[in-house]
Amino acid sequence: MYIKSILFACFLLFLGGNYLTAQEYEYIGAAKCKMCHNKAATGAQYKQWASTKHAKAMESLVGDEKKDPSCLKCHSTAGAVSEDLIATITVKEGVSCESCHGPGSGYKSKSVMQSREKSMAKGLIMPTEAVCLECHNEESPHYKGFNYEEYLEKVTHPIPTEE
Repeated sequence: MYIKSILFACFLLFLGGNYLTAQEYEYIGAAKCKMCHNKAATGAQYKQWASTKHAKAMESLVGDEKKDPSCLKCHSTAGAVSEDLIATITVKEGVSCESCHGPGSGYKSKSVMQSREKSMAKGLIMPTEAVCLECHNEESPHYKGFNYEEYLEKVTHPIPTEE
């Protein structure tokens, strides 16, 4: 009987572990990111993002393009993800923080964000050229080439180092 109890407990742990690793995080939108990433002392990342073409990506679409999934997948974070992963993000916010950094529901809390390791374990992505190339590529009808290093300069928003 004791062995059956141990086996049952192991089975439950196995199921629980699989459930946790299969967890899918939700997209919360830039307004939630703004709550912490808008202060000058911490880099004002939200303000920097709001001044970019990414934030205004939906405004560059005209007519039926605003409803075309092949356009929305690159012009709106919410338009690129499954509806069941959308918490509070909207299509109109354009290419938001989560297009580059992954869905924020798992890493949005201050206690998690204080550690890059914890944040990444909860879904934070540190963007690479490959992330950018998902949209900035020859499939786009408006593609004019893409120089990763040049464009990275336009969107970089680091956290100031403490001295």
